[in-house]
Amino acid sequence: MNRLRQIEQEVLALGREWTRKELQKRLQALCEELPPECPQTGQALESTRWRALELDTISGKVHLRVRHGRRVQSKEWVCPARVAWGLQPYERKTPELQARLAYTATVVGSYAEAETMATTWGTPASDGSIHQNVQRLGQKAPTLVLPTPATQQSEPPFSLVIMMDGWMVRERGADWGAGPRKKNPERVAGKEIKSAVIYRLEQRVENASGRGLLLEKYAVASPPDTAPVEFGRQVQQAALRRGLARAQVVYLVMDGAVWLWDLAADRFKEATKTLDFHHAREHLQAVADALHGAGTVAAKEWLKAILQRLRHGKETQVVHQLEKLLASRARRSAADRTTIAREVPCFQAHAEHLHYQAMENAGAPLGSGAVESLGKQLQRRQRGCGQFWGRPGVPHLLHVSVLVKNHDDHHLWN
Repeated sequence: MNRLRQIEQEVLALGREWTRKELQKRLQALCEELPPECPQTGQALESTRWRALELDTISGKVHLRVRHGRRVQSKEWVCPARVAWGLQPYERKTPELQARLAYTATVVGSYAEAETMATTWGTPASDGSIHQNVQRLGQKAPTLVLPTPATQQSEPPFSLVIMMDGWMVRERGADWGAGPRKKNPERVAGKEIKSAVIYRLEQRVENASGRGLLLEKYAVASPPDTAPVEFGRQVQQAALRRGLARAQVVYLVMDGAVWLWDLAADRFKEATKTLDFHHAREHLQAVADALHGAGTVAAKEWLKAILQRLRHGKETQVVHQLEKLLASRARRSAADRTTIAREVPCFQAHAEHLHYQAMENAGAPLGSGAVESLGKQLQRRQRGCGQFWGRPGVPHLLHVSVLVKNHDDHHLWN
């Protein structure tokens, strides 16, 4: 072994052992200071006795002697130290170790990788124990009542941006374990996870290359089969925590999914709504291909010209031009007529959501890239190669992932 690496590992081990002993000493002192009474009622415990308690910590195992006793009325055994430290019955992992394992499980590709990572940073833990930890925390997460962040006395004016989208995850279907004789088995079921990103417009900056960055953003993600109405409630509650009621302007950016716009009309009626520019471009690309042929120079020139008008304040002309195409009696194939009939109504329905020049002048986003980026980040963990989820595996991991991304995971232990 490299001599330098060996020396460093030896010194790290010495420091780790010193930390473990110091932690054990302090925790034992706290155990001895706790009075022999029920933490909930304050009544003295009966039949108190000292028992051994072993805890897994970041620095290794610590061995303690803790007091146990029986409640006077219920005759249930209780450990004051466990209650004081927020440990569940039979829980062996400390909150700090739980937090680090939960974070690791949300950023690597699998629980097996989380086990490898935990071993690498010095606290071996099996993939099964990490999975169990995430499932327990994920079950608790939806019950948390998250506090509203404190506001400054002289808070400067700000605008709020909300982006919403959906992406698919693979679950085990009803016939996941069916044999080869099963006809048309539903082995895999695609399920949608609805997600949203919330941030203050003033938190958007650009790096030296001109790429946009968000200094602070907050995520919302709902488990599969969550109704749009419930998802809308969750997004609205999260936005209220981030200042929705105090924002001067609220910008809502989404693609053309009908459920998104129904949700927007229900929960964010007064918001300034924008159809994602890249989504609009995809619709216009389909029209260009129907008019001039896919990949042709004429199709590219037509698309470039109409995007130029759409992008720079002439959206009304664009809608009128598309309506003329819809009414035109020019000879086209049935497939091309079907394409135009399908794409043009999208612009008619969103005629009031195409003001891209005005949005740019206000410094507001034209596309929903932030929420699409969130979807890709979550998919790296929940849509990896060969991953087919069961319930409640997806919801629990998703809840923990969102808490970690929003820096709210500490509430799991407070």
